[in-house]
Amino acid sequence: MGLFDRLSRVVRANINDLVSKAEDPEKVLEQAVIDMQEDLVQLRQAVARSIATQKRTEQQYNKNQSEATNWQQRAQLALSKGDENLAREALVRKKSFSDTANSLKAQLDQQSGQVTSLKRNLIALESKISEAKTKKDMLRARANAAKANKQLQDSVNNIGTSSAMGAFERMEDKVMQLEAESETAAELGGTGIEQQFAALEAGSGVDDELAAMKAQLSGTSAETPKLEAAETTSAPQDAVIDAELDELRSQLDK
Repeated sequence: MGLFDRLSRVVRANINDLVSKAEDPEKVLEQAVIDMQEDLVQLRQAVARSIATQKRTEQQYNKNQSEATNWQQRAQLALSKGDENLAREALVRKKSFSDTANSLKAQLDQQSGQVTSLKRNLIALESKISEAKTKKDMLRARANAAKANKQLQDSVNNIGTSSAMGAFERMEDKVMQLEAESETAAELGGTGIEQQFAALEAGSGVDDELAAMKAQLSGTSAETPKLEAAETTSAPQDAVIDAELDELRSQLDK
């Protein structure tokens, strides 16, 4: 294989590849229908010309047939009058028109067959064009659906790396970072005002409970009968109260 043949094959392969990539199904189908309609116009013109030619041939055939019949009648008239030479001349004319008519008849039959074939092809082409238009619309719809589906799939595949989703992910990370910093600052900054009030409220409850216990203990000591030996029992009771008070204080300190 020569260098020129190899180079030619490479060029043709590249051209075919470019053409294949550049082909748009919708445009190609539209152009195919346009080409078929142009063929239909040309075929209709050919049928019209053939029919016109057939009619002219038919007219000439009928005319020659009429002339042959007319000269046949003249030959009979001349022979009936006894003019044999004139009858012979009429028959010569009649034969000429008859031969022409026979030739036109063969041509007319041929033209009639051609017109019939052209009409049949015309009907078939019209049917194919109608079918092609329907198929073109169907394929166009399928092509548009395929393009839309491809765009949707591309969008779905690229949504994870798109700028919008990336922004959401960055903002989510930033919010989580701010929350972590806020929790750390609260832990390092000690108790806040809410916690201080809570401590005060807890302390007030303990003080109230301590005061109530003191009042209860005081009431109990007041109800002790004065007939008992106050001097002998007061010292042990005070010791008990002091011991319990010390225990409560120890619990509060803890």
